Amino acid sequence: MQQVTINEVGLRDGLQMHRTLVPVEDKLRLAGSLVEAGLRAMEATSFVSPKAVPQMADAAELMAGLPGTEDVEYSVLVPNQKGLARAVAAGAQAVNLVLSATDTMNEKNIGMSLSKTRETCVATVREARAKGLQANAYIAVAFDCPYEGRVEPQVVAELADEMLEAGAGRVIIADTIGAADPVRVRSLFKVLLNRNAPEIFACHFHDTRAFALCNVWESLQAGVTRFDSSVGGLGGCPFSPGASGNLATEDLVLFLHQCGYETGVSLESLLKSVELAKEITGRDLGGRSMAYLNANRAVKTRPAPNGCDDTG
Repeated sequence: MQQVTINEVGLRDGLQMHRTLVPVEDKLRLAGSLVEAGLRAMEATSFVSPKAVPQMADAAELMAGLPGTEDVEYSVLVPNQKGLARAVAAGAQAVNLVLSATDTMNEKNIGMSLSKTRETCVATVREARAKGLQANAYIAVAFDCPYEGRVEPQVVAELADEMLEAGAGRVIIADTIGAADPVRVRSLFKVLLNRNAPEIFACHFHDTRAFALCNVWESLQAGVTRFDSSVGGLGGCPFSPGASGNLATEDLVLFLHQCGYETGVSLESLLKSVELAKEITGRDLGGRSMAYLNANRAVKTRPAPNGCDDTG
């Protein structure tokens, strides 16, 4: 079976906009639970301004306590060289930068124009590589911007090329507001793959319109084998109206397994992580498949009639 890598983003993207501060001890409990479930790639935190995103103020402390650091690929988000310096001091080995595809989204997100953001990202990627770190670049609002509307594939391709030329090891195509559909995913990758191999790319889909798994399927057909998701569907972008609805990790795992792909993730253990995420956030979480998954789990644990097993 073909291997697909799931990059869990619940700890960062999932929690960054949560209204009450989650103690670092609870974040580490969730990280441990996700590792136990078999996840081996995780975006753990971000080294952004604590004033802008208070939930991430404990980034250095969290990094010091992360479990399974020898066999788990942890990455962190950094907005610029200042954030990179903090990440390096905390022991980060891989950093992610975010470059939105439109002027207005960059202004709303980090208070800079697209041109200035490109300069900052290029400089930060180059410095990260010079320090021996892996650097990855998100191209946000890669399909639609909530402020400027449709984003053309050529724009995304040019930004991706610029990040790769600077030294980025991977470009993550981000459907920040959940506006993508399979036809547009196919169209975008037709342009992207004229320039680079599919192994260079990953995808970050939101499930706002219930299209996320359709878009995953189309990306798989293009050769992409790495996808972001968030336990229980936690999170979204706090700077983008209507962006809530990250693709739930449990939905993605179920979908991939049923379609014959291998992820290394135990669904049974992952459901425990969803329950833990619910406990520490106080939110009713769970992807679109949770009703089925819970019912299926109940059937498996239900005693057979007359106390007999039903194995035949």
